[in-house]
Amino acid sequence: MNFPAAPPTAWTTGTTEVFRTGTWRAALPVYQSQPSPCHLACPVNGRIAEWIGQARAGDWRGAWTTLVDHNPFPAVAGRICHRPCESACNRGGYDAPLAICALERHAGELALAEGWRFAPPAIERTERIAVIGGGPSGLSAACQLRRLGYRVAVFEAAPELGGLMRSGIPPYRLPREVLHGEVGRILELGIEVRTGTELRAPGDFESLRDEFDAVYLATGARRPKRLPQLGGAKDWLLDGAAYLAQTNAGTPPALGRRLAVIGGGSAAMDVARSARRAGHEVSVLALEAEAQMPAQREEVVQAREEGVAIHGGVMLRSAGRGSHAVTLECVRVRFEPGVRRAEFRVTSLEGTEFRLDADAIVVAIGQDPELEPFSALETDGALIRTDAHGATSLPGVYAGGDVASTARFVTQAIAAGRNAAAAIDRWLKGEREPGITARSTVPLGAINTFYHPHAARPEGARPALDGRQALAEAGRCFSCGRCVFRDNCFHYCPDMAVRRVPGGYAVADEYCKGCGLCARECPTGSIAMQEELR
Repeated sequence: MNFPAAPPTAWTTGTTEVFRTGTWRAALPVYQSQPSPCHLACPVNGRIAEWIGQARAGDWRGAWTTLVDHNPFPAVAGRICHRPCESACNRGGYDAPLAICALERHAGELALAEGWRFAPPAIERTERIAVIGGGPSGLSAACQLRRLGYRVAVFEAAPELGGLMRSGIPPYRLPREVLHGEVGRILELGIEVRTGTELRAPGDFESLRDEFDAVYLATGARRPKRLPQLGGAKDWLLDGAAYLAQTNAGTPPALGRRLAVIGGGSAAMDVARSARRAGHEVSVLALEAEAQMPAQREEVVQAREEGVAIHGGVMLRSAGRGSHAVTLECVRVRFEPGVRRAEFRVTSLEGTEFRLDADAIVVAIGQDPELEPFSALETDGALIRTDAHGATSLPGVYAGGDVASTARFVTQAIAAGRNAAAAIDRWLKGEREPGITARSTVPLGAINTFYHPHAARPEGARPALDGRQALAEAGRCFSCGRCVFRDNCFHYCPDMAVRRVPGGYAVADEYCKGCGLCARECPTGSIAMQEELR
């Protein structure tokens, strides 16, 4: 046998590092932390994959701490949020979306049971900030501002804090001990509260501006919208917000046996279901077809299960009291939503007229904010005009929640408060507002589902989880776009080009041939192949 005159280089060096095969590649793997779809869908911009990862590791306190960075009401939100994060969840295209709200509720209620508290502010600042309105948006802003060290005073017209969470959401959906616990934890940070204080005139607002360094307006929407076909006040006619406020306070109004509820949103469902609990026979009339109703689907299903008769695609033409009942003259309609919220077209369907008898009517079609005290501010229709950060037309005055937006979900109001608090902080420090950048999310196709066995989601739209179930559900999370350090990229790289480094991994580009095996084997979509132009 003839041997070569000289042995291969590897034989003399003992390593293949002399072969710098990185020149072969056309693409290079890049480690990245892309946002998960649930993160971008979350109203409060919560770091969902991060806190679920902490929960998966058994660190529930850490999960709660991450949660409340963006939302000081996890136990509340876990019960009532409209859950856009779950609709966006990549797991929904594999077996079933993660029960994110149930996990949030578990973390929030565990925090209440264990007595977890916010850390005190790291610094104390001298600036004083007035928050007008003690609902979800105002309390969210107050919490974030106080955690930044500012001196905060909350002004609330009602005798107690909570706003819509207290007056508009029934206790069967949001137990009052949960609300009290999460509101109380915010106040323990050292926030001044002045309840029973209402701004009635522009002079009241100007006095506050003179007294405080910045003002956040979160007075909500309290003026009920009217149906012109019903005319003025009548003893058989009641506004939905007033009905819920009385019922939630334990004193439901006496309205007779049969109740007609006008509206198709969550407030209408709350009125209807509360009325059923008070012993009424309830019929709901909504312009939208049942599938188009703005109420959460689970609320409509539960209302039907509880005995509420739902008439979708129906318009009220007139109503009047007869000798024995209030008669509602109705017609069936075709509802066509417009491009923007609150824009729609309704077409009556000939020959579909019908009558419905009731003892009283409750109208729950929404509310508008009361803007008279804020006449110095520019408005946009029935709302205070703000920029993307909540700033109004007057320096140092910010607004959010229902007074400045048609978005009517509690978690959207919480997000507005948090965003405004950050903007107020930047304004007081003289910092510029950051630009808004678009970011793409991790698609399901980037997840190697081989490493995620199929597993059933807990039954129910909003299941209550015990500790064992919560850990199992956290384990279902794909952790989209967030490295979980399983070493797949390290072990499967045929060129040993992946190196462990503090905090993660790095690619030795002089050896990487760009085969893409590391990206294909990543269980979370945290590696992407990027074309390399030379």
